[in-house]
Formats: sequence, structure tokens, C-alpha cells
Amino acid sequence: MIGLEDATVRFGSRTIIEGLSFSVPVGRTLAVLGPNGRGKTTTLKAMLGFQQLDAGRRVAPDIVGYVPQTGTSNQRYRALDVVVMGRAAHLGIFGQPGPEDFRVARSALDRAGAARFTDHYFDRLSGGERQLVLLARAIATGSQVLVLDEPAAALDLHNQERLLALLNTLRQPRDKAIVFTTHDPNHALSSADDALLMMPGGQPPLFGPVAETITPEHLENLYGVPMRVVELAGPSGETHRAVLPAFAGIRAA
Repeated sequence: MIGLEDATVRFGSRTIIEGLSFSVPVGRTLAVLGPNGRGKTTTLKAMLGFQQLDAGRRVAPDIVGYVPQTGTSNQRYRALDVVVMGRAAHLGIFGQPGPEDFRVARSALDRAGAARFTDHYFDRLSGGERQLVLLARAIATGSQVLVLDEPAAALDLHNQERLLALLNTLRQPRDKAIVFTTHDPNHALSSADDALLMMPGGQPPLFGPVAETITPEHLENLYGVPMRVVELAGPSGETHRAVLPAFAGIRAA
């Protein structure tokens, strides 16, 4: 499980989050939504222990698989070497990765759909390809908790679809707690069980099941834009909910 209990974070006189409580147990996936500057990344950093709390406490295991927004490196590492770094907590201070660590890393690359990048240099990969490698590194930690900061931000629509399918593959065994931030409520509808909406104007964040939180009323309040929920037919005839801003499809004369 990972979460926050009555957490408050202030930057000088500005309060970013106040009295925030939620938890994500193993078997559930949480999407954190909100406009820029509303505290999504601060909330993630607080959960991970990267951001000091002014009040409250974090609840998290010793090892968390973390995927940052972007991954850069000035060193010439192969993708496989980057993923093996996720095994560091299992090696000790002076330990060196062994055959089992490389086996786990290769398996994680395969699970993340990035096996084809195994021997490619990380600094030569595109932003979306790096995200897949960093996801493999998070999987290789062996943690029951995965935290992803806007994993789809650098991806085109095709690769967003692939990422969401991958998130659903990871959540299906119900053996992990998964948290990700996003600007797109459709990502929550596709790949999350619960949502945390970072509401505006001093309103408390809204936390609950996706069916109760990803609604036009709540989203209009969150983003300040009229929203519509539509029903779309899937490739096999199944029906899916999707969210559109009211201006979608409107074209100036």
C-alpha cells in the first residue's frame, strides 16, 4: 500500500496540499488528475518521500518502483544496464549485479514491451521509448508499488494507447498498487480503479472510484471547461465511456 495521512505541504506562505488523506492498496490503480500547478507532482513526491511534509505522514514500502516524467543521461548506458539499476536495493552498498539480476531486468523489459531496446543506448532512444525502459526499471525493483509521473506526457496517440494497454496488463493480476498522474480523464477511465482530483479554489481534493469522480460535474469544476461524457463502441462491440470538452468538434466558420 502507498498513500498519505493528513498530509500538508507548504512552499513559503503558499499551501500546496493540506490535510490530504488517501491510500492505494495492492490490487488498485489510482489516477491523480488536475491542471498544472494544482499539486499533482507534489503529491507524488510527498508519497515517495522526495518532498518533506509540514504535517501528516506518508505510508509506503521501503522500495517503490518510480517512473519520472523524463529520463536523461549523460552516460552511455544500454537500456539493459538502466533497468538493472532498478535492482540496486537488492545488492547492498558494494554488491554487483549477477545473472539473476540481469534475468529479472530482461524479463522486465519484455513485460514493459521494450525488449527490442535491450542493447540500444538509452540516450539515443526517443522520449516515449525511454519511458518504456524506465517503466521496466520500476518493474525490476520487484516492488508491489509502482508510481508513474505523467507517463503519457511525451507520447503520441498511438503510443498512449500502447501505454494504457500496458498499464491494464500490469493491473490485471491485482498484485500491485499503481499510481499515475495525468491531465487526461480518459486515461483514468481506461486504466484506473480510483481517481484523486486536485480541486481548485481551496476545495478539498476529491478521492473515490472512477465511476463516482470522473463525471462532467466534477471535471467542469476541476478544469473550468464544460465537459461531456459519451459512449463509444470498442473494437469488439463493447461500450466505453469517454470524456470530451464541450469545444471538441467545434470548428470556427
